Amino acid sequence: MDQEIFREYDIRGIVDDNLTDDVVYEIGKAFATKMHEIGTEHIVTGRDGRNSSPTIEDSLSKGLRSGGANVTSLGRVTTPMLYYATNRLNTGTGIMVTGSHNPPNYNGLKMMLAEETLSGESIQDLYRIINNKVARNGSGSQSELSVESEYSDEIVNQVELTKNLGVVVDCGNGVAGDFAPDLLTRIGATVEELYCDVDGSFPNHHPDPAEPKNLQDLIKAVKKNQADLGLAFDGDGDRLGVVTKKGEIIWPDRLMMLFSKHVLKDNPGAKIISDVKCSKDLSSVVRQYDGDYIMWKTGHSHIKSKMRETSALLGGEFSGHICFKDKWYGYDDALYSAARLLEILANTDQTADELFSEFPEKFCTPEIKLQTSESEKFKIMEDLVANTKFPGATINSIDGLRVEYDDSWGLIRASNTSPVLVLRFEASDQKSLIGLQTLFQQKLNEVRPELTFEIPIETE
Repeated sequence: MDQEIFREYDIRGIVDDNLTDDVVYEIGKAFATKMHEIGTEHIVTGRDGRNSSPTIEDSLSKGLRSGGANVTSLGRVTTPMLYYATNRLNTGTGIMVTGSHNPPNYNGLKMMLAEETLSGESIQDLYRIINNKVARNGSGSQSELSVESEYSDEIVNQVELTKNLGVVVDCGNGVAGDFAPDLLTRIGATVEELYCDVDGSFPNHHPDPAEPKNLQDLIKAVKKNQADLGLAFDGDGDRLGVVTKKGEIIWPDRLMMLFSKHVLKDNPGAKIISDVKCSKDLSSVVRQYDGDYIMWKTGHSHIKSKMRETSALLGGEFSGHICFKDKWYGYDDALYSAARLLEILANTDQTADELFSEFPEKFCTPEIKLQTSESEKFKIMEDLVANTKFPGATINSIDGLRVEYDDSWGLIRASNTSPVLVLRFEASDQKSLIGLQTLFQQKLNEVRPELTFEIPIETE
């Protein structure tokens, strides 16, 4: 069994290559063993819209039951709907079959055990159980349940738009297409659908709203329809992308600024958490509205764990995972986040562009990804931390290297999901932004001369 599929936040591999039916069966049996160790026997499963997901869920269920777990299948749902079911059924335990935004030949498992999203060593424990052949034998049951109506009703009963808004919804042919248009219509929006038919081959674009190229069709549709907002969802419905009427992409850290403002209005002093990739301005906004800001490690499992530890009411990361705990359950739910955003927009006379003008975007880059290898990426970071100095800067090494100056900051970290180094930069002007990128390139070349990334030329 390929240990590389046991990743930091989930299990992920290539279908019929290193992620076979037999492998998934063994993972299910190992997971049931961990369930038995903590004295729980009921688990909820669900699957996304990938072509391989029904077969994988079936193999998973067989493995879970052979380890003594009682399985309730939700069928085809978003990942947040699985989280919702674990709350409503008081299991705190579930596995979602999803490849998220990865290519069609990939699939994977997102896992919760006793309300904790598995990550790191907890995921490696599954590999050790399988490798050491210590999985237990048992005989569990199988049942089915639909939570769609209850889930949608709860959001509709909480969120109602005070005026009609025109919205273009791009689901990228992911599983959110089954639910997002209907839900947003029910709360009072007029929805124009874009790629909302579920198709596991993803014929139009990757369902990843973190990539600007995947939002271009949405931008065109928003302008064509003169819509108030464009909303994009990833393959399993736990990450949100936002586009304004003017076609501007609102990155999740700016979205977090708006959400922080509104959560803190009702909950002064509340803790707000974001990952290291988010804008420096987010901390300023949280403090401006009397909140307590915490910067934490990238990864939805890390953010949710830190929220539970600190009793934070809002958490999010730059990739688009946003977790509300003020009126919701504290997990990342793009459909719920979209509903909350529309509610805020409906309660103002401002357009989305005007609304976000309170949080002007500085000169910044999207995520810059440098290809390397799974093993080498961590060695590079070790060498950078040990051998690189940034005089006059404040260094945050909680997750990679975040280097902050008065008017700018830069980040380099090893991705926990791909064989890449991830960089991001922000500055008050283009000259400073380019200067910071050049500095990071120089520092990177001191330890790995062959690694380069494109730095734009300054324009007038």
